[in-house]
Amino acid sequence: MKFGFRRPSLRKRIAARTSWKRVVRHNLGVKAPRGYGWLTNPKKAAYNRVYNRTTVGLGKGCLLVLLAAFAALAGAALLIVLAVTR
Repeated sequence: MKFGFRRPSLRKRIAARTSWKRVVRHNLGVKAPRGYGWLTNPKKAAYNRVYNRTTVGLGKGCLLVLLAAFAALAGAALLIVLAVTR
């Protein structure tokens, strides 16, 4: 299990889209409703639950945190410059 930032993989993204299991499932119409992962594949569902709670994505939430951190650093730098010039 990995912890920390996710690194997107183009190879894995293409492999997931072109897998024969996906083609068979979608062509036969054998689809479980959302949230039924515990029934269809409990081991994968448990892994994904832990993975999604212990890693940080590069989505909108992460961007907002980075912007807030940058703004805080810029504000601190401005305060230091003002303190030094006085």
